[in-house]
Amino acid sequence: MAVFLSKRILRYTLLAGLCVTIIVLLSSDHVSSTDINYLEQFKGLGTGVTDYFRGSETPQLSEKEKEVEEERQKVEKNLAQQHEDGKVEFDEPAMDKNAQALKESAEEADAAHEPQTFKSTWEFMAPSYANKGKKPKAAFVVLVRNNELEDILPSIKNVEDKFNHQFNYPWVFFNDEEFTEEFKTKINKTISSKAEFGLIPKEHWSYPDFVNQETAKKERDRMVKDAVIYGGSESYRHMCRFQSGFFWRQKLLEDYDWYWRVEPSTRLYCDIKYDVFQYMQDEGKVYGFTITIHEYLRTIETLWKSTRDFWKKNPHYIADDNLVEFISGDKGKTYNLCHFWSNFEIANLNFWRSPAYREYFDYLDRTGNFFYERWGDAPVHSIAASLFLSKDKIHYFSDIGYHHNPYDNCPLNNTIYKENNCDCDQGNDFTFQGYACGVQYYDAQGLKKPDNWEKFQQ
Repeated sequence: MAVFLSKRILRYTLLAGLCVTIIVLLSSDHVSSTDINYLEQFKGLGTGVTDYFRGSETPQLSEKEKEVEEERQKVEKNLAQQHEDGKVEFDEPAMDKNAQALKESAEEADAAHEPQTFKSTWEFMAPSYANKGKKPKAAFVVLVRNNELEDILPSIKNVEDKFNHQFNYPWVFFNDEEFTEEFKTKINKTISSKAEFGLIPKEHWSYPDFVNQETAKKERDRMVKDAVIYGGSESYRHMCRFQSGFFWRQKLLEDYDWYWRVEPSTRLYCDIKYDVFQYMQDEGKVYGFTITIHEYLRTIETLWKSTRDFWKKNPHYIADDNLVEFISGDKGKTYNLCHFWSNFEIANLNFWRSPAYREYFDYLDRTGNFFYERWGDAPVHSIAASLFLSKDKIHYFSDIGYHHNPYDNCPLNNTIYKENNCDCDQGNDFTFQGYACGVQYYDAQGLKKPDNWEKFQQ
């Protein structure tokens, strides 16, 4: 930046000296019409004066003008020689206050706008893994409305009892309306740590200007006729778009690297005796889940086409040794509808902040199909994780018993089940049932399935 700025200042000095020389030379004699025409050529050129001389036009110069031009060429040749190796010294003490302010302002602007390049998504996230062994910067994240207070309180108390009373991680709540004082008071009485409450910006929970709302309504009406779940809901679509592209942009999460998503009416079945955030950080994991499931094709009819289009335009974002086999049975030609059920996620926020995911979400968003169709955040998150991360960065919490109506993740390992005081029915475990994608996940990861896993397929 200093070298770049020095070029500018030296050229401004050159221009000033050139103007003075012209004035001195011309003042020594009468000003001819040729002199006037020559001076007129500089109007509006500003710092582009040297470009003019390199142009295709060749003005007729007087003897005095030729002297000026020869002197200018000597100075510029010397300037070019000095900058050839980028070693021009910058005399900061000699700068006046205005020049110094200009330099500092330009440096700040360059720092803010200079594009940063990363070899991979993992390299972008690497700084958040530098604190190995230290407590992670993590929080529980809850998207909830005031009228869901009685549904979220048991879920929060359950997480506190099964896990957080040992580790005291903070809670962050988001709502598209202001939280009531009653809501805040009851939450604070339930948790063992601090709570923060955020109002979602309107632009993160509304129609973008490129979406035709009349067309969106027609598509919702069609889905209602087709009996598609949440097919007629506008708020569900805003929620899915928010969870896909905006929750991780909220100011309240800026100081965190990790989050655990908690939803109303969910439940943990087992004690969690270790710090899951610490595990994810120290073991180099990025995305953790408990339940897999197939998506409704009717809600994402063009999602895979859009994904493949993005993939073709940005092959550099596709990770080596990725998990595409989890989401496709034919090496990416088609989508098998498998995804991680995102109502439970323990993940690194910096993955969503990465250039790969940002560009992927923006590409999807511009299609309008979060509204014209009913794209969910679960398949969007799952596809991104499966393509942009190497498979060893994705973790299945087989030891965490979890319920979200109507499915359970219940540890099938009897030792874990007993040691962690689980109270779920192993017979209800959803992992290997037909509508789940546990088989696809285990096969894609090359993992050995639990003993007698076949009996849990029904």
